[in-house]
Formats: sequence, C-alpha cells, structure tokens
Amino acid sequence: MWKWLHPYAQPERAYNLAGSLFPWFAVLATVLITVGTVWGLGFAPVDYQQGHSYRIIFLHVPAASMSMSAYMAMAICAFIGLVWQIKLADMAAAAIAPIGAVLTAIALITGAAWGKPMWGTWWVWDARLTSELVLLFLYLGVIALYASFEDKVMAAKAAGILAIVGVINLPIIKYSVDWWNTLHQPNAITVGKSNNMPPEMLIPLLCNIFGFAMMIAALSILRFRAEVLARNSMRPWVRAMVNAQESKA
Repeated sequence: MWKWLHPYAQPERAYNLAGSLFPWFAVLATVLITVGTVWGLGFAPVDYQQGHSYRIIFLHVPAASMSMSAYMAMAICAFIGLVWQIKLADMAAAAIAPIGAVLTAIALITGAAWGKPMWGTWWVWDARLTSELVLLFLYLGVIALYASFEDKVMAAKAAGILAIVGVINLPIIKYSVDWWNTLHQPNAITVGKSNNMPPEMLIPLLCNIFGFAMMIAALSILRFRAEVLARNSMRPWVRAMVNAQESKA
C-alpha cells in the first residue's frame, strides 16, 4: 500500500519533491495571510467590548494554534525517525523546530500585548500562558539537543525523545481554560461546536490560521532542503547540482 512512498526515502528524490511543493505552499500562504490580515485589521467590525484592541486576534490565534500544530508535526517526524530509523524524518523534525519556536514566541508576545489592556498587566502566571511558555522551552530544548552533538544520529535520538515526551503539554495548552479557572478567555474557535464570532470576524481569522499553516509548510520545506544538502554534501548528486548551478552562473 505504501510502496509508492519508498522511493522518496532517498534524499535526492525527497529534495526534488520538496522543491516542487514549495511554490504551492508559498503562494497559498501569501494569498491567505494577505486576505486575512487586510480583512481582519482593516474591514472586520469593531468588537463591542474590546474595541479595536481585539484585532490582535488575527495574529495571536493563528500563531498560538499553529505553534501547537508545528510541535505535533515535529514530534510525529521524531517518532518516525526513532522507530523506523528514517533519517529524512529526523531532518524534517530539525527543520520544523526553529519555526515552531518563533511562532510560539510570537504567540507569547502578542498575548502579552493583548493582555495589557484587558487584564491591566503584561504577564500573569495563567495556566494557558504558562503552558505556552513551557512549549517555547521545549522547542528551545529540542533545538539545543540537535546542536549539542556532533553525531547527528545521537542528536536526533536525544532531541526526538524530548519532542515526543513534550507532546503531553499540548492537551494542557488546549484545555487549560476548561480545566482551570483562568484569566484567559475561552478558545476563539471550537471544532464541533457553534462559534459566537460573526462571519465578518471568523472568515479572516480562518484565512490567517490556514495561511499560517501553509507558511509553516513552506518554511519547513526550505529548511528541510537545506538540511538534506548539508548532510549529503559529499554525495554525487549534490556535487552535480552545485556544478550545474556554477556553470549557469
């Protein structure tokens, strides 16, 4: 059933496939984020309670939700690398980690900026905020472990174990507002339940959420291709590609 995937375990084929997918993700990310941001910041109605300050939701919510999605993707890649010893999966996990860390930092910064006018303070040790901060530390730990070993196999194993263990933090982030009495407002969008946001707010927010997902995919592809080249720099196909680029220049 999965035999068609086997050839893409080869670095050269995976590199070429990633290159062919990149423009699609990049274009989708650009269009969705542009539409969602312009619509949300410029044309969405003013919130009757929070005024214009709520508009940070169009950056904060996509960054926060996709920081968790990126971590899950990284953990799945790490699991595949550990169990099936597929080096490309380890490269994918290493590629995703910095992108997820940046998204988590954006979520924390925008959350603090949103919390200041709403709560009167930049930071509280709220369950949602604290667990999101733990997510940032997990990302940084994975990045540090990948960089701490000269042996990339050992680095991938150590970082992969931390990534997999850290998955336990994701449901804590997701359900913290339901499990504890927190200052953080309930989830803006709940799958399977009716959402109170009017379409004029919900549609641009969804555009940015999906746009951020496409952006993560595009950036991860770029970093993945760089990882493949770095770890296969002595392979004939890499040398041939470099020589071809030099001849064109």
